[in-house]
Amino acid sequence: METAAATECHETGTVFVVDDDEMVRDAASWLLESAGCRVSLFDSGEDLLSHCTPDDAGCVVLDMRLPGLSGLALQDELIRSGYTQPVIVLTGYGEVAVAVRAFQRGAFDFIEKPYSSEQLVDSVQAALELDRAQRQRAREQAHFALRVERLTRREREIMMMVVAGKPNKVVAYELGIAEKTVESHRAKVMEKMEVGSLAELVRLDTLHGAAA
Repeated sequence: METAAATECHETGTVFVVDDDEMVRDAASWLLESAGCRVSLFDSGEDLLSHCTPDDAGCVVLDMRLPGLSGLALQDELIRSGYTQPVIVLTGYGEVAVAVRAFQRGAFDFIEKPYSSEQLVDSVQAALELDRAQRQRAREQAHFALRVERLTRREREIMMMVVAGKPNKVVAYELGIAEKTVESHRAKVMEKMEVGSLAELVRLDTLHGAAA
C-alpha cells in the first residue's frame, strides 16, 4: 500500500537518475524511494532520451562522466529538445569547471561525490517542487491565453486599457465611444476571462502578461 508521502511525491513527478555505475544508480534509487520518490534509472544519456519526453514531470539527476553522450552534451540535448525538468548535476571531486559549465546551461544544483543522503534528497525534493510549480504555471498560462483568444479585438483593446488603470470614462473618450458601450464591453471581458473582479483580472495579467 502506497504511503501518503509516496503518493505526494508521485504526483510531483519522477526522478530520472542517469549514471553508468550500477552501484551508484541502485544506491540512489534505494535512497530516493525510501524518501517516497518514484525513480527511473538509466545507464546513459541515450537511454534517457529514448524513454523520456519533455512532457514527463520530474527532475533529472545526472552524472557528468558518462560513456557516449557526456553529461554536458546530454544537458545541451535536453535543452535543445525542449526538456524543462530541473537538472541536478553529480560531479567528482575537483570538477569545479564542469559544475560551472553545467550551471551556465541552467542546472538546478550540483552535488559533489561522495554526497550525503540528506543533500541528495533535499535537492531532489526542491527540484520536484520547482518542476511542479513550472508546469502548473504553464497550464495556467495556456488556459489564460485561450480565454484571451475568445475576446474580440475591441474587447481586448478595452481590457488592456482597463488593466492599465484607466476608468471607463477615459476609455470611452480615448476610443471615441459611449461610456455605456465601454461598460458593456467590459462586462463581456469579465465574463469571457472568467474573473469576478478587476483585481483578479489585473493579477492574472500581471502573472501571464496576456494583455501586454
